[in-house]
Order: sequence, then structure tokens, then C-alpha cells
Amino acid sequence: MTEPETHQTVQPDAETTHPEAETLRTVLPIGGMSCASCVLRVENSLKKLSGVTSAVVNLATEEATVEFDPAKVSPKEFRSAVEGAGYSLLTAGDQQISADQEEQFRVKTYQRLKSEFIFSAALTVPIVFLSMQDILPWRLPIATPTINFLLFVLTTPVLFWGGHRFFHGLWVTLKHFTADMNTLVAVGSTAAYLYSLIATFHPSFFVRAGQMPAVYFDSAAVIVTLVLLGKLLEARAKSHTSDAVKKLAALQSKTARIVRGGVELDIPIEEVAIGDTIVVRPGERIPADGTVLSGFTTVDESTMTGESMPVEKRPGDQVLGGTLNASGSITFRANRVGRETLLAHIVEMVKAAQGSKAPIQRLADRIASVFVPIVIGIALVTFAAWMLAGSLGGNAPLAAALLNFISVLVIACPCALGLATPTAIMVGTGKGAEMGILIKGGEVLERLKSMTTLVLDKTGTITLGQPRVERIVPLNGFDEEELLSVAASAESTSEHALAAAILRSARARRLEVRRADEFKATTGLGITALLNGRTVHVGNLNFLKEMKIPIESVSPVVAQASAAGLTAVVVAVNGVPAGVIEIADEIRPEAAAVVRSLKDLGVRTVMITGDNEQAAARVAQAVGVDQYLADYRPDRKAEAVKMLQSKGDIVGMVGDGVNDAPALVQADIGIAMGSGTDVALEAADVTLLGGKLSHVTKAIALSQRTLSLIRQNLFWAFAYNVILIPVAAIGLLSPMIAAAAMATSSVTVVSNSLRLKRFKA
Repeated sequence: MTEPETHQTVQPDAETTHPEAETLRTVLPIGGMSCASCVLRVENSLKKLSGVTSAVVNLATEEATVEFDPAKVSPKEFRSAVEGAGYSLLTAGDQQISADQEEQFRVKTYQRLKSEFIFSAALTVPIVFLSMQDILPWRLPIATPTINFLLFVLTTPVLFWGGHRFFHGLWVTLKHFTADMNTLVAVGSTAAYLYSLIATFHPSFFVRAGQMPAVYFDSAAVIVTLVLLGKLLEARAKSHTSDAVKKLAALQSKTARIVRGGVELDIPIEEVAIGDTIVVRPGERIPADGTVLSGFTTVDESTMTGESMPVEKRPGDQVLGGTLNASGSITFRANRVGRETLLAHIVEMVKAAQGSKAPIQRLADRIASVFVPIVIGIALVTFAAWMLAGSLGGNAPLAAALLNFISVLVIACPCALGLATPTAIMVGTGKGAEMGILIKGGEVLERLKSMTTLVLDKTGTITLGQPRVERIVPLNGFDEEELLSVAASAESTSEHALAAAILRSARARRLEVRRADEFKATTGLGITALLNGRTVHVGNLNFLKEMKIPIESVSPVVAQASAAGLTAVVVAVNGVPAGVIEIADEIRPEAAAVVRSLKDLGVRTVMITGDNEQAAARVAQAVGVDQYLADYRPDRKAEAVKMLQSKGDIVGMVGDGVNDAPALVQADIGIAMGSGTDVALEAADVTLLGGKLSHVTKAIALSQRTLSLIRQNLFWAFAYNVILIPVAAIGLLSPMIAAAAMATSSVTVVSNSLRLKRFKA
């Protein structure tokens, strides 16, 4: 059954709104962030700038995505805001550094972190050995004061050189009256160090208090070393979350072979201009998007569309930059170069998606904003409680109180909270890109998983979108060839898929195709053309009705075509029906299976089409959709989506991304299908580059898997802190074990996200 049509009258607003000022978007690489608290501090600092409309900071990518009004704020002010928050903006002077420079900076940072860890570990091993003299089966012939002094000498460089980053972070937070992970590590390790320092050089202080002086230099050293190890493993794991972007970027050729003045020249890719003639030999990557001028080859487009079979390319065919020329040599004209190529758009879309936040992250952000102060409060309460308990019990409480205070500080891990969501989104969207599925970000992933209804455009989505003329029925004295020639001439300037089918058929029969003197298109109905003094109407039956053309002679033919599942294009000349051209568009082989899979996922399917009731019913029955909407013009498809949304459905829309752009924007999740050359990337939330309908279910499955991992990560991050902070407070965890657990938590979250790289749908 079809839904009844709904009409809505919109009254004009009493007030007029001025157009919004131009908003620009920039991505800023940030240095020095270590946990979720850092993310919030940078975000808040940027948002305070007048003219900044949005600032989203991603801990996993270490980048800030800022939308701003250039009339109110300049990029130069971003540096002051970031540095004012205690972090660094990775730029060269006033210019943002290139991707290669940024990668070099990340590598240097990683190498420096690695050096600090190796140095700290090399000294921590003898520190632990010297600290275990009382439990080893044999003991070094060295007096305890001497051992304590050696521990002091070895621990000092570990703490203040190996762990200098934590003290730098502590200083920054103190200046801003805030706290983060650096605060916890620095305060915890320093407390152990200072206590041991007093016990080493002023043991009488503890003797007077009735205590035998013990030292905990090993705790300070092990805390720093294990946290550095965790950071090192975390950095290494995080580097793999962006593998998909790196692989895509690596597809871009560094040089191109162009023809200028009849001579072939190899030039840097940056110097290629639109209109250049480019030569590509077998085994080379195509350096730009363009149109083949000469030659024949097969091109491996799997990296762009997910299609494993090579695609044949002849003169007139389109080629994509980044794809691999497999067999023959070709020359082509560059139509899009540099940042305008599809590959560049894909890379930017994936990077933007990876830098986005999912709504589920908001809970983690709210907790992170108060997490560290609460932990410090718990640590102070723990210290006071142990001091009080020890005093009441007649014991010397200071050592136990201090160790448990340190354990609470060190066990707390805001890092895992900050990494739980962004790492999963990075890997999930990257995996989607490898499969030919572009997902615009974390919010889209969540909506995709929650989708209840999916609207499928018939032409090009359920069908192959390659219509062909199946039968020609001339009327009123016209013959087949004359009818087809007139229709093709009238449609010669139209870009509609049915017009293209008519033109192909006319040219295949070598019929004369003239250019119309005048041409006017009526969206969703047909076209009117002036041809050699004759007025020609080409369209559907409703179009002829609107033009007041009698339809009695064509109605039975149209009804018969519709019953057979064909699209009837009616042609009239000077107000007289000249005949009907029946066009077939084959249903995709996988369409029925995809609809069944969607039902298994709990998604209701609705087909929408401009075809009449009979034709729509036949296709709907063949593929098994739950509902179909017939006689919907392209400009009314958004209205249909809105109608479904009014019932409380979370609606997805699958279309070709061009004619369906308004409906894609109206839908909660817009999904565009296309080969990647003509798809409107900006209109859709999800783009299926391979043009395969089966990718819809893969996208939903990927979103479900990604959200599942995000929930696992958040559960681990919350459960870890909720369980182990009390355990540390009651004295069941030593500072060294606490440091090991803290280092493990972040690595576990990132490693769990990396499991998405093995996703298969």
C-alpha cells in the first residue's frame, strides 16, 4: 500500500533573517596533550575566542577542528589561545605545517619518548634490585644508608629527566588552577621521592616519631618508568589508528608525465593544471581525475570503490586519481587536480570523520572535567583516614598513609576515558574508507546504528540505473524511427537518465538527432522542446495531462507497460500523442537479499519512485520492501522523508546523491550511492563509492561493531577507575602495581579499538 499524499502550506516568516557570515574550517595539530582533561582545556580556550563557532579536540589524532568567522577572529589568535592553555600549536611561523612536517614532528616526539623510557628503565632495574635486598636470598655487603644514598642518586634523574614531561604538565596546570593526568603522576611520584629523601638524609625525623625509616625510591622510579612505557605503547598503537588515511594519502602520485608542445615532461604533481594532457603507462598510478583521450586499458579502482575487478577504460571514459593503470598506455585530460580530486576529497572526509566526536563521548567529557579533582580529593581523604586509623591503633601511620595516597593518585587514569571513543571512531571510519564506505563521523555512526526506517530510491539504487529502450510503440501515423528521432532530438540537452537511454538507442540506430531550438524541463514530469517549428512534449502521462493533451490513445499502452514493470515515456508532437517509448531498468541482483538483510537488522524498508502505482508495485513486490511510495517527483522526496520522521522514525535515505540531495539532507542519515565521480559527497552522511547496494548493510554492521567497541572501551575505562580506586584506598595495591595497571588501561582501550581493523561484514 502507498501512503496518502500530504500537502503542507508554509506561511512566510514575519521577520527576515540576514544570511550568515562566511564560516571557515581549519584543523590545528596540537602538541602536549595527555588525557581527556587536556582536551577539555584546549576546547574551552578556543571556544572563548570571539568568532569561533565550534571547536572539537580529538586526543587520538591530537588535532583541533575549529569553525570560525574570519571577520571576527584570525588563525593567529589560535596560537595564543592554545599556548595560553599550556599546549603547543604545531605551526611554522604563521603558516600551518604540512602533513609530512607534522608526521616528522610526531616521529621525533615518539623517539624522544622512547629515549626517555629506555633511560628510565635502565636505571629503574638496579633501583628495584637494590630495594629488594631484604627479600633476596643473598644481600650485597653494603650498609643500608649507603644503599639508600645509591637509590637517591639513581632515582633523581629518572624522576626529573625521564619524568620531566609530567612536571612540565603539573606546572602548566598549576598556572591555570586545574589538574590532569600529569598532576596525578607528578604528585604521586614526588610524594614517594620526598618521603624517601627525608628518610635518607634526616632519618632522625622518623626515629623521633617512633618509626624506622624506610625509603620508597623504587616506587617513584617505577611509577615514572611504567607510565612512560604505557605512553610509548599507547603512542605506537594510536599511530595505527590512522593507517587508513596514510594508505589513502600514499595513493597520490608524486609526479605526472604531461605532454606540452609535443614533448613528454615529468613534473611534480603540484604543477599539474586542469586541461593538461597526461600520459600513464602500465603499472603507474593515475595522478589526477580526468577523461581518457586515447588508448585502451584496464584500471584497478579497488582502493577507491572497493570493486575488486579491473574496469576497462576507453576514450571518453572517466579515470580517478590514485587508481592503478593495469594493462595499457593511455593519455587523458586532467579535469580535477590537487585538492579537487576525488582522492583528496576522500582523504579530507575521512580525516574530518576521525576528528569528530560521537554523542556518547559527551558523558566521558563531563566526567573527565571533574575526574582529576575528585581523585585528588579521594587521595587526601585516604591519607587522612589512614593517619587517623594508625594513630587510634597505636601504630606509626605515616608510611602506610603515604603509600595508599600515592596508589590512589597513580591508579586513576583519565587517559582511558579520553581515548575510549576517538580511537574506535578513527579505526571504524578508516576501515569503512578501505571498504569504499565513507562515514562522516562519530555522530553519523550512532545515528546509523539507531536507524529504524530506510528509504530507497528506485532508480539507480534498487535498479542498476542503466535504463535501456525496450520497446517503441508509435501512434497516430508516426513510425518507430521517426518517433525515436523526434524524442532523442527533444531530449538532446537533457541530463536525465531516461533521456540518455533514448539518445543511446537513437544513435545505435544511426538516426538523425538534432539540437532543439528551445528547451524547458518540468521537474519530475517531462520536457518541452521546439524542434523545426514543432512543439514536442516528452514525459510521463501526468505531464501530458498538465499540458492538456488528450491521452485516450496512449493510456492503454502506458498501462500495459507499467504492468510489465517498464517505464513509459510518452511523446506528443503539436498536441497530438505520437507514441510511447518503453524503457527498462534492471533490478540489482543483490537488491532482494539486501532488503532481507535490512529486515533481519530490524530496519523497515520503503521504496520511493516517480513511477506510477503499477510499475512501483511490481518492483516493490520483486525486492520485498515493506512499503512503497509512487508518483513522487524528486522535489517531493524530501517531503516523504519528513512525513516518515513525523511518525517518530529515525529515517535513512539512499539515493544517487545528486537528484536526491534535498531528501538526503532531510533524512537523519543520508546515504549516497555512486561510482565516486559524480556523487554529491557533501549532501550525504554516508557515501558508498562502489555503488553497491550491499554496502548499505555493511555500513550498518560496521556502525554497530564500532559502537559496541566504544561501549566496551567506556565500560573498561569507567569500571577500571570505579573498582581500582577504592581497592587502592583500602591499601590493597602498592604504588608500583597501581602504575602498571594505569599504564595497561590506556593500551587496552587502544588495542581493543584496533580490533576493528579485522572487521568483515
